[in-house]
Amino acid sequence: MPKKSDLDRIDRALLKALSVNARASGAALAAEVNVAESTVSLRLRRLQASGFIKGFNVEVDLPALGVTIQALIAVRLVKHDRSEIDAFRAAAPHLPGVLGLFHMAGADDYLLHVAARDSEELREFVVTHLTGHPAVAHTETNLIFEYASGDGWYGLVT
Repeated sequence: MPKKSDLDRIDRALLKALSVNARASGAALAAEVNVAESTVSLRLRRLQASGFIKGFNVEVDLPALGVTIQALIAVRLVKHDRSEIDAFRAAAPHLPGVLGLFHMAGADDYLLHVAARDSEELREFVVTHLTGHPAVAHTETNLIFEYASGDGWYGLVT
């Protein structure tokens, strides 16, 4: 597992610049952090190899695709049997509309971030894939009105 102590000022600056624009060119990144483009290339490969950079993602405009509803759905399992937990964990990320899955401590076991084209599709997702799942005891759906991505991670590594 990578450690914060493995990062220097340039690595942190590169990570911050990439979090703003993951498609930035090597030249743009080099100018941003004031190093040679070859240095940027070497450091990015090292950051990926060491696990600091897990991948590059595209932020899709869901409303442009006709997806108008997002929700956070809290899920409680029937029992905390390892096989039940593992089975739900393996299946949930691949259910239609699931954008993210969080394994939680507290009253709820999981929190699913889901998207749907409309309220009927969301309802059908809950009924078919969650309440119909043998491991699920209870669900609670909360609609998302707005989402803003944060950059608070940067304060944890400076």
